[in-house]
Amino acid sequence: MKPTTLGFIGKRLREAREARGMTAIALSDLIPISRQAISQYENGVQSPRPEVAEKMATILKVPLSYFRYPHEDQIGTIFYRSMSAATKSARLRAENRYKWLRLIVTYLRKFIDFPKDNFPNFKTPNDPNLISDEQIEDLAVQTRQFWNLSNIPISNIVSLLECNGTIVARDDLGAITLDAFSDISPDIDCHQYIVLGTDKSTAVRSRFDAAHELGHRVLHQNIDKNYLIKKAEYSLIEKQAHRFAAAFLLPSDAFAEDFYSSTLDALKNLKPKWKVAISMMLKRAEDLNFISGDQARYLWIRLSRQGWKRKEPLDDELEIEEPQLLRRAFEMVINENVKTKQEIVSQIPLPPLDIENLVGLRRGYLTEIQENVLPKISVLTSQINQKDQHRPQNNGPAEVINIQSKRKI
Repeated sequence: MKPTTLGFIGKRLREAREARGMTAIALSDLIPISRQAISQYENGVQSPRPEVAEKMATILKVPLSYFRYPHEDQIGTIFYRSMSAATKSARLRAENRYKWLRLIVTYLRKFIDFPKDNFPNFKTPNDPNLISDEQIEDLAVQTRQFWNLSNIPISNIVSLLECNGTIVARDDLGAITLDAFSDISPDIDCHQYIVLGTDKSTAVRSRFDAAHELGHRVLHQNIDKNYLIKKAEYSLIEKQAHRFAAAFLLPSDAFAEDFYSSTLDALKNLKPKWKVAISMMLKRAEDLNFISGDQARYLWIRLSRQGWKRKEPLDDELEIEEPQLLRRAFEMVINENVKTKQEIVSQIPLPPLDIENLVGLRRGYLTEIQENVLPKISVLTSQINQKDQHRPQNNGPAEVINIQSKRKI
């Protein structure tokens, strides 16, 4: 009898293959073995020989230990931006890399107490057809009030979400039709994960994507999942999240005070203050009836002729908001000598480069030589505290995450 790889978990092979965007046929050709053998491995019918498992790990760029890792993770309701146009392979790739993110967070939670979930819990309908535009506007206002936000611009929406219990990450989603996605998770410690695309974002687009995913959390956490596979209802759900994002980032009363002229130049002048797209402000003005239908058509034509649909003024000047929570958690675990970089790499069964990309660490951080390692403490937990956790700093670039350690010997 030929030896097999003990402890091999077939679904880990499928996850790694899909996370790399590789078909079973392509993988079988590279080893080479039959397509049927790949199917048998993935479905747990049989385990591969050790040399085959090692070859698959090399091709898929994962440690061999990944195939034996027993991590179980329950994914909740995933909302995709532009899911109707996103390819199945792009969604599978995104979902499996998201599972990697969840695996990393599970590891960090052994040492770090992340901010607790602090979101309003509105009793929204489970049928999106019962949610009106007026209700969306009202819920956006109530969400701001819940976090003690006034009507002034939000300086950093990513930090706001992180401080209130959301795990936010940025990743290359690998498809022009996939901008971002979120998971309203059954995880008791974190009820929402948001993954923002890195491959085509500007600061204003990324902020809108984050607010859009927040809209799903506020409006659609009770939604019947069957509506997500119905084209008309799915389109409605996306439009509702768009409306919420616009109302949350650009409150109607404050926008009305700033809307002094119905010209593109006037909207351009407002962009640095509110950090939203000119096209978004134009759509907001249209939705709120600040301009007539004829004025809106004229301005959309002007926007297109000036090339602002592809790239707007100031897009290169406004800084993209980067998640900080996971990166700083890793830095604390290492700097407080809870774990060395070498231990982290050996204990998380993922390639260091993928860990770095998913949590925002600089490339090579986990694989560089770590010097001056002190004697290790027995237990360390860390808490992310915020003096006024509900209220972000709105008077300049946000710096709202304080990490303080407390040791238990």
